[in-house]
Amino acid sequence: MSIKLVAIDIDGTLLNSKKEITPSVFEAIQDAKAAGVKIVITTGRPIAGVSKLLKELHLMDPGDYVITFNGGLVQKTATGKELIKDLLHYEDYLDIESLANKLQIHSHAITKDGIYTSNRDIGRYTIHESQLVNMPLYYRTPEEVREKEFVKAMYIDEPDILDAAIAKIPKEFKDRFTMVTSAPFYLEILGKTTNKGAAVLHLAERLGIQQEETMAIGDEENDRSMLEVVGHAVVMENGNPALKKIATTITKSNDESGVAYAIRKWVL
Repeated sequence: MSIKLVAIDIDGTLLNSKKEITPSVFEAIQDAKAAGVKIVITTGRPIAGVSKLLKELHLMDPGDYVITFNGGLVQKTATGKELIKDLLHYEDYLDIESLANKLQIHSHAITKDGIYTSNRDIGRYTIHESQLVNMPLYYRTPEEVREKEFVKAMYIDEPDILDAAIAKIPKEFKDRFTMVTSAPFYLEILGKTTNKGAAVLHLAERLGIQQEETMAIGDEENDRSMLEVVGHAVVMENGNPALKKIATTITKSNDESGVAYAIRKWVL
């Protein structure tokens, strides 16, 4: 059965180690789109952090879609119309912040429009995230963000500090939320039913595309949910070794235009 929808992660997958889209990847995506295949960028980033790439890849036309916030938001790229919006409740945010304080790690929460932290000593990875995704950064107390619509929160710190903190997170907390690592210094926290896989399947269903007709390409743990549910799971050569165990196939690395290789070999 032919592939009709390809969900593609950004960092470590679409982009090479220089944060660039190679000519080979660009051309493969254009050829796939011209053939009627839905190319859906699927990322933990907010929309502001992906808009430039969508324009560069010519994925801003009617009929183009994007999945952001690790599945928390699905929308049409041309109009911004939202198909899915999964939010954290304010009480969730308060509990996430409270646990961060107990674990003594930095944290922030993200809306569609900005990054908010209650850390007076703002973590350097919060600043890094703001620059990476091109979003404004605000210091606000928990009381000042009561009306904000947070799509996800993040625990962010030096890898050894974050790993130690993750080991101390109570089981009931892990059972309550979807928690995924997207980098050694990032733990992303979303609503329990929010993940890339659920978003990909929901979008495919709305487009009349069968599960067997879907492909996902990724490299890290926050891609696991979509790799586990699509018809063809492709993991980058530079990807997490644990993910390679669930892959249908392994493609070349991001520095070898692995996305282009996968599209040309298994889609076109």
